[in-house]
Amino acid sequence: MKASIRILIGMVFMVLTACATQEAKQNTSAISTTDTLSVITDESMQSSGQNPPMTLIKDEQTLNLVRIMDGGACKNNFQGAKGVFLVYANQDDIERIKSEQGPQIFSDFENKIQTLSTAAFQEAIDATNLAEDPFALGADEAQEKLAKQLFNNFRDSVADAIELFQQETTLTIDIVPFTPSFMFYQQGCKASYLEPED
Repeated sequence: MKASIRILIGMVFMVLTACATQEAKQNTSAISTTDTLSVITDESMQSSGQNPPMTLIKDEQTLNLVRIMDGGACKNNFQGAKGVFLVYANQDDIERIKSEQGPQIFSDFENKIQTLSTAAFQEAIDATNLAEDPFALGADEAQEKLAKQLFNNFRDSVADAIELFQQETTLTIDIVPFTPSFMFYQQGCKASYLEPED
């Protein structure tokens, strides 16, 4: 019974696609903040059967989805996770900053966002209990519990960095993990597992 659950978990994880090394990398289907916004599609989201929301409300402002990033981290030699992270930004802020500082500034912003996301994800992985849950009623429930815990830990880890970024850049953003994309490793986590898949 336990072996069949592990096989099922392995098959589910193989279906999901979301990958990166310790450095959060932009997905090739992501839209640059200097481009006009349009519908974003990503293979990992299509395979999960869900699409992320194109907008979200933060502090009474509407933020648009502007970037999809992959990220992954190992907690130790056995445990780790990878997944997709959604970057939202205020379109009015983008236009204002473009006119004041030029579109080239967004390359620097992108690097800062990737750096703070990577650090927050590693911190969230370190804070998450990735051990198998003996009380989970099945692979789906175990995955859901881990995803919820990692989501909350990431949001806690990234909050201060987002606040500082917004103060420094005057660009209102939010970074949200896309939980259906999470893949967890519990019996071996190597950097090669977190490499982008072709």
